[in-house]
Amino acid sequence: MNFDNVIFAFGLTLFAGLATGIGSALAFFTKRTNTKFLSFSLGFSAGVMIYVSLVEIFQKSVLSFSELYSLKISNAYTLISFFGGIFVIALVDKLIPSYENPHEIRSIEDIDKVDKDLEKNRKLARMGIFSALAIAIHNFPEGIATFTAGLADPSVALPIAFAIAIHNIPEGIAVSVPIYYATGNRKKAFILSFLSGLAEPVGALFGFLIIYFIVGGINPNISGIMFGAVAGIMVFISLDELLPTAEEHGEHHISIYGLVSGMAVMGLSLILFM
Repeated sequence: MNFDNVIFAFGLTLFAGLATGIGSALAFFTKRTNTKFLSFSLGFSAGVMIYVSLVEIFQKSVLSFSELYSLKISNAYTLISFFGGIFVIALVDKLIPSYENPHEIRSIEDIDKVDKDLEKNRKLARMGIFSALAIAIHNFPEGIATFTAGLADPSVALPIAFAIAIHNIPEGIAVSVPIYYATGNRKKAFILSFLSGLAEPVGALFGFLIIYFIVGGINPNISGIMFGAVAGIMVFISLDELLPTAEEHGEHHISIYGLVSGMAVMGLSLILFM
């Protein structure tokens, strides 16, 4: 076991998860959301994740399986792993009630627009807490994906961690706003938002325990399944969350420009670091 790789993978996952705290801080200390920048950034993240998933990670899954099986069987197992990853993250998304879903992103301006009567409604506090729990549940498989990618290939894991960190920022806003309005306590809202991001390193720990103490380490089958599932998770997050949120917060073309830019940057970086 290479502990340097393990520490690196944990560090990446922690960085990505704690970006929710940045979103919470922005909600309280920035007077206006730069919607164009947010839209471009989310589109950029989607471009990075989609490109690296389909061009690099998917192929790594095939190569891993090909150490043991024929090319046809390897492609079939990769396909199963890919859609298995999509199924897992889609199931997590489905189990979270829509009014508590972390995809319901709020802008900074929402702090000033929420009906004042809601401040007196105890249900708002409950909604905020459940939003934090929902995001924690949602971030858990993302933590596993980031950790396993970091463990297997740091050059692929870096852009994945960066992309996830960007999309965790508006999720931090989604947690902090209702809690702040329910309690009037900025500190409590920030802490709960910050802690919801810790689900990602917890997911990394879970992945570590599974890989090293249950399946006995990484082998071609485990690598193939991990890469295939990670690719599926990243593509689903991009299509289901990042792109819709990017368009919701800005012009359609800005999010698409971000998407294409993310793909271009990811493609160039893969060439440079080959």
